[in-house]
Amino acid sequence: MRNTGAWSERFKLLVIHNKFVFFLLFLLLIGLNILVLTKIKFVFTPLTVLLKTVLLPLILSGVFYYLLSPIVYYLESKKLKRVYTIIILYLIIIGVIALLLTIVIPLIREQIIGLIQNIPTYARVINQQFEHLMGSQLMNQLASSIDFNSEKLMDTISQKATSILNHSLSSLSGFLGAVTETILAIVTVPFILFYLLLEGKRLPSYILSFAPLAIRDSAYNVMKEMSHQISSYIRGQIIVSFCIGFLLFIGYQVIGLDFSLVLAVTAACTSIVPYLGPAIAITPALVVASVTSPVMLLKMIVIWTIVQLIEGKFISPQIMGKSLHIHPVTIIFVILTAGNLFGVLGIILAVPGYAVLKVFISHLFLWFKAKSGLYEVQD
Repeated sequence: MRNTGAWSERFKLLVIHNKFVFFLLFLLLIGLNILVLTKIKFVFTPLTVLLKTVLLPLILSGVFYYLLSPIVYYLESKKLKRVYTIIILYLIIIGVIALLLTIVIPLIREQIIGLIQNIPTYARVINQQFEHLMGSQLMNQLASSIDFNSEKLMDTISQKATSILNHSLSSLSGFLGAVTETILAIVTVPFILFYLLLEGKRLPSYILSFAPLAIRDSAYNVMKEMSHQISSYIRGQIIVSFCIGFLLFIGYQVIGLDFSLVLAVTAACTSIVPYLGPAIAITPALVVASVTSPVMLLKMIVIWTIVQLIEGKFISPQIMGKSLHIHPVTIIFVILTAGNLFGVLGIILAVPGYAVLKVFISHLFLWFKAKSGLYEVQD
C-alpha cells in the first residue's frame, strides 16, 4: 500500500500538478477537436469562406495602419484631435492618388502598351541571337560533347509555353474572381483603416481582456514585440523598395534604357520580397537591354550593380537595421516554403509572419524553461 501511495503521489506531482504536462494535454485536446471537426465539412466551410473574405482587407488595412499610425500619434502629441488628423491624412492620400492618376499612371500605361507591342520583336531578336549562338563552332563542339539537341530544347520550351497558356486560359474565371475580391477588399480598406487609426490604442487592451489575469503582462509583452517586428519590417521594406525604384529610374534615364519607368516600378514592387525580388525584377530589364545593344546591356548591369551596392551598404542598414535578426539563408528558405504553401500572398507575408512566429516560439520556450524544471535557472 505504501508503494501504491508513493506512486500515486509521484503521478500527481509529475502529471496532474505539472503545468507543462497540463498545457500539452490541453493542446492535444484542441488538436483532437480540430481533427474531428475537419471531418465535418459544413462546420469549417463557413469559417474558411469568412477568412478568405476578410483576410485581404485586414492585411491591407494593417499595412496602412503601421505606415500612418506614427504620423497620427505625432500630430496627436501636438494637441490635434485624432479624428481631425485622420481626416487630414485621408485628404492628403486622395490628393496623392489623384496626382498619380493624372500624371504617373498615364506614363506607366503608355510604356506598358509599348512594351507589350514590342514583345514579338524582342522574342524574334532573342530567337535570332539564340540561333546564332547555337550555330557557333564553340557551341557545336560543346553540344556534341554533351549530346545536346537545340531543336529538342525549343520543342520542349514551346510545349511548356503552350501548356502554361492553356492553363492560364482555363483559370480565367478564377482570375476574374480574384480581381473581384481584390476590388472589394480595396473598397473596404478605407473604412477598416479609419477605425483602426481611431481606436487602435484600445485594441490590445480589448484582446487582453479575454486572457487570464496571470498571463496578461506576459501576453502584452509578446504582443508589443510582435507589433514592433511587423511595423519595423513594413515601414523599412517599403522605404527601401521606394529607394531602389527611384535610383533605378534615375540610372535607367541616364543610360537611356527604354521603358525605364515601368522597369523601375516593377523593381520597386518586387523588391518588397527580400533577396528573391531583385532577382525577379532584373529579368525584364535584361531582356530590354540585351535586345537594344550589347553596350546597353553592359550599362544596365553596371547601373543595377551600383544600385544594389548602395541598397546593401547604405540604405538597408540605415533603415532596416538588424531589427528582425533573421539570417539571409533562413529568409530565402522561409520565402520558398511560404510560396509553395500559400502562393504569392505567402511570398509577401513570409518574412513578417516568420518574425511573429519566432517571437511567439521564443517566449513560449522561455516559459517552458521556467516552468518545466528541466533547465538550471541562471541569476
